Amino acid sequence: MSGATVVYIPHGGGPLPLLDEPSHAELARFLGDFAARIERPDAIVVVSAHWEEAEPTLTAAVAPPLIFDYYGFPPETYRYEYPAAGAPDLAERAHGLLADAGIDARLDPDRGFDHGLFVPLMLMYPDAGIPCIQLSLCASLDAGLHIRIGRALAALQREKLLILGSGFSFHNMQALMAKRDDAPDPRNLAFEDWLRETCTDASLDEEARAARLADWTSAPHARYCHPREEHLLPLMVCYGIGGGPAVLAFRGPVAHFTASAYRW
Repeated sequence: MSGATVVYIPHGGGPLPLLDEPSHAELARFLGDFAARIERPDAIVVVSAHWEEAEPTLTAAVAPPLIFDYYGFPPETYRYEYPAAGAPDLAERAHGLLADAGIDARLDPDRGFDHGLFVPLMLMYPDAGIPCIQLSLCASLDAGLHIRIGRALAALQREKLLILGSGFSFHNMQALMAKRDDAPDPRNLAFEDWLRETCTDASLDEEARAARLADWTSAPHARYCHPREEHLLPLMVCYGIGGGPAVLAFRGPVAHFTASAYRW
């Protein structure tokens, strides 16, 4: 790995990817296979859809605990262990890059890892042997700001890191709870097609690509697919870091809808 691998993924519904749940089988397989295809990173930065703060905040604990921020699942899913070390030095470097870009940010010495981190990483790196930090979203949910945050962190690409945007390209909870089969949803597919074109079309200049992502609510059926955009915003950070067209890393069924992953 000559530099960082930057990838936005769907992390699925709560701990379901860890439970051999059939509608998450392709996602679980993709995550394990993806980790096997890249060089093992020295550290992992996770932008989690499940953490929002007034300003971008980084975990700075030496040994962060797990936060079981899901509800109604089997008892064993609240006893998972993922004892990955923190990486306070990396958190400090990222904090400095944000400050240099004029973005107020904060280090949190106490917060643990939520399921946006430990669920995918239990599939990708089950040995928990790679130090990790998490980066929060901003509670404003401003897409353009999250692109700026990514651009501020672009220098991290020179390090041997995995930068993981952990979200879900389709996140209408009411629809997810109601659907019971893999029949195509035209609204879901229209948004996915727009997202793939926006992220991967090499003919788009970067001003146009960034404008499309910042104005994502103009995409077909945007608010049906994301009534609230927190699961899309990790992609904006990844794009800001990557700074160019992505490649489609995964497109397939997750929880009976189509979801996608992008690599820069």
